[in-house]
Amino acid sequence: MTATDPALTALAQSWCALSLLHGRIEAHIERALQAGHDLSAREYSLLDVLSRQHDGDGGHLQMKQVADAVVLSQSATTRLVTRLEDRGLLERYLCPTDRRGIYTNVTEAGLELLDAARPTNDAALREALDEAAKNPELAPLVRVVENLKAPVPA
Repeated sequence: MTATDPALTALAQSWCALSLLHGRIEAHIERALQAGHDLSAREYSLLDVLSRQHDGDGGHLQMKQVADAVVLSQSATTRLVTRLEDRGLLERYLCPTDRRGIYTNVTEAGLELLDAARPTNDAALREALDEAAKNPELAPLVRVVENLKAPVPA
């Protein structure tokens, strides 16, 4: 049997704590969004990302960019877009300057649902962080999350 490197053990334990925090937050948000708006956390995230698009240079995201933003594969993102399109929350159309490109926009119904769900998402996030902060192993991670500054889009 080989001895375990203490630094690697500590790293693995830190990763487990981070994974635990993420899982708890995501599960709490998921329950709140499902109960209040019949919306999954991934669906909410996708609507939020797409609602921030704009017309003009670099305004519309390619599917790979959307997939990266919602942390899904391109195929899973396409399936998610299709589900939301079927619900009337998104619409796709051909790019006017490049007929090969397809844009995805949030519909009025999608924007209304997103606006209604945003306070639920924000409250659930706050509740999950407050609950996690009671755990001594997670409290330092909660402080880091609370102090992170969102990157400013270039």
